[in-house]
Amino acid sequence: MGGLPAARGPGFLGGAAAQTVGCSWLLPAPDPPLSCSYNHLDARSPGLHHLTDVVKSSLSNRFVYAAPGGPKRRYFAVDTDRAPPGEPDQAPQSHLLLHQVTLPLPCRVEVTFESGSFAARPGPLVGAVLSEELAGHVAAFEQRFEETFSLARKGFPAQQQRFAQAALSNMLGGLGYFHGHSIVQSAHSPHPLPYPEGPLFTAVPSRSFFPRGFLWDEGFHQLLLARWDPALSREVIAHWLDLMNVEGWIPREQILDDEARAKVPPEFILQHNEAANPPTLFLALQQLLREPGQGPAELAYLRRLFPRLRTWYQWYNATQAGPLPYTFRWRGRDQDTDLFLNPKTLTSGLDDYPRASHPSPAERHLDLRCWMALASGVMAEVAERLGEPAAEYRHMQRALMDNARLEQQHWAERLGTFADYGNHSQAVGLEREKVAVVPGQPGPAPRLVRVVRKPPKLQFVGALGYVSLFPLLLQLLRPDSPRLGSLLGDMRSEEKLWTPYGLRSLARTSPLYMRHNTEHDPPYWRGPIWINMNYLAVRALHHYARQEGPYRQQAAALYQELRANLIANLYRQYLASGYLWEQYSDSTGQGQGCYPFTGWSALVVLVMAEEY
Repeated sequence: MGGLPAARGPGFLGGAAAQTVGCSWLLPAPDPPLSCSYNHLDARSPGLHHLTDVVKSSLSNRFVYAAPGGPKRRYFAVDTDRAPPGEPDQAPQSHLLLHQVTLPLPCRVEVTFESGSFAARPGPLVGAVLSEELAGHVAAFEQRFEETFSLARKGFPAQQQRFAQAALSNMLGGLGYFHGHSIVQSAHSPHPLPYPEGPLFTAVPSRSFFPRGFLWDEGFHQLLLARWDPALSREVIAHWLDLMNVEGWIPREQILDDEARAKVPPEFILQHNEAANPPTLFLALQQLLREPGQGPAELAYLRRLFPRLRTWYQWYNATQAGPLPYTFRWRGRDQDTDLFLNPKTLTSGLDDYPRASHPSPAERHLDLRCWMALASGVMAEVAERLGEPAAEYRHMQRALMDNARLEQQHWAERLGTFADYGNHSQAVGLEREKVAVVPGQPGPAPRLVRVVRKPPKLQFVGALGYVSLFPLLLQLLRPDSPRLGSLLGDMRSEEKLWTPYGLRSLARTSPLYMRHNTEHDPPYWRGPIWINMNYLAVRALHHYARQEGPYRQQAAALYQELRANLIANLYRQYLASGYLWEQYSDSTGQGQGCYPFTGWSALVVLVMAEEY
C-alpha cells in the first residue's frame, strides 16, 4: 500500500489517499468551522487480533492542542509505529492506516471513505446528499420489513417496530465470511491435526463475544433470516454442509484462524470428531420447504444438497446411537466426576443442564431422540420431492414419533414427566476436600470437589426443564396425549417453569436449580431464560392450539400469555440497556450473559410476527 499524501482541500479538515488501492478518506469541515489537531498511524500488524496492541504501543502524550482562546493541553494520540512487545519476529499480515482527529466538544463530524472513482461524481457523499440517500434506503427497508412481518398491521407501536427492526438488522450485520481451518482430534490420530481449509459464510451469536460460527446456533439464526431472504439462507446452509468431512461430521464450533482462536480459551479450541451438536439446520430446511413459490431453482438446490444431508443424517445414526433401538446418546460428555457436580454435555448445546450423574454408555438422551425425529421427517420430505428413496426416513420418523415407544423409553412415572435415563444419583454435592497439611508450612487451598452420598443406579434423571419439554417443543406428542396435558401443566406452574418473563430452563423444584457446577462455574442452563427454547415453546403452543384435542384451549391460552411475556420483557430490557442479551434472569427478567446477543435472541421478531 502506498504512503499517505495529503488529500485535503477547501472545506475539509483532513484527509489522505492510499494510492495503490485507489481510495481516499475525507473529513468535511463542520459548520461553523472548528479548529482541530490531526494525527495518523501507518503501521504493520501480525493480524487483526493484534490491532489493539499496535495502537496502544504507538500512543504518545507529546502532542499539544489549544482551542481558539483556550489553554494549551497535552493529549494522547497515535504517533510512530512501534512493534508490539514480545512479537518482533512475526511476519506482518495486516497494514493499518489509522486517522485521529482531535476537536473541542460539543461537535459533530462526518468521515467519508471513497473509492478511486469518486472524482467522477458531482460531489462527495456527505451532508445532505448522504442524508437523502440514507433516508431512501431506510424507507425501503421499513417497507420490506412490514411486508415480511406485518408488525404495524398487528398493532405494534412504532417504538416496538423499531426494536424488531434493530433485532433483525443486527442479526444481518452479524453475517460474516470466514476462512481457515479448525484444529481437530480424530480417533484415528494420536495428535491434533488441522482440518481441511475452507470458507464459511455464517451468522454469529455475538459479534463482540462469539465472533464465529456455531452449528446449533445457526439453525435458529436461519429461522429468522430465511423469512427475510430465503436465497441468503440457502447459501449459509450450503456453506455449513460444505464443512462436512467424508464421514459426515461437521465441527460444531468454527474457530478457523488466529483471530478467532484469540477469543477462545485453549481448552475449547480442539474439536473432537465424535462430538455432535443438535442438527438445527433441519429446522431451517423445514421452514424453507414450506416457503411458497418453490420452483426449479429451489429443487436444484435440494438436489445438490441431498448427498451431504444424507451423509450427515447417517453420521448421527451411526455415531450417536443409544443402547436400545430408537434411542440416542450424546457423545463427548465430561468424564471428570471429581470436580463437576454434574458432568457437562457441551455437545447437546445445553452445557450444564442436569444429565445422569455418572456418564455411561447406558444413557438415553431425550432431546437428541427428538432432534432425530425432526431430522427424519425433513429427510423424508426432501427425498420425496426429489424422487429419491424415502421409506427409510419415513420409517424412522414414525418409530421416533410413536408415542407409546416414546413413553416406554423416556416417561418417568415417579417423576411425572419425560426424562433422560442413565447411571444416576440425586445424592451428590460439592464440598471442600480435606487437605493434609505439613506442620510448619502453609497448606494448599482446599478445592471444592464432588461428594456422592448414595451410589448411582440406572434410573430416570430427576430434572424437570427444557429437556423434559422436548416432545412438546418439537411436536412429537399427539394432540390427545395425556402427557401433553401434563407438560402444559408443568409449563404453567410458577413453582416449576413459568415466570412473567418466559420459561426458565430448569424447574425451581429440581435438585440442581441454580446450583454451581464447580467452584468457578455458575449455573448456565439451570434456571435462566433462553430465547431459542422459548421460541420453540410458543411455536409448539401455536401448533397445538390449532389441533383438535382436549388441550387445545389450554395451549391457546398459554400461547397468548407466553408470547406477551416474552415480547414485553425483551422490549423492556432493550429499552433499559440498548441490547438483546444471551439469556435473561428467571427472577427479575434482567438481561445477563454476553451482549449484544443478536443471535437466537432475535427470534423475538418471529414471535412478534407469529411466524412459525
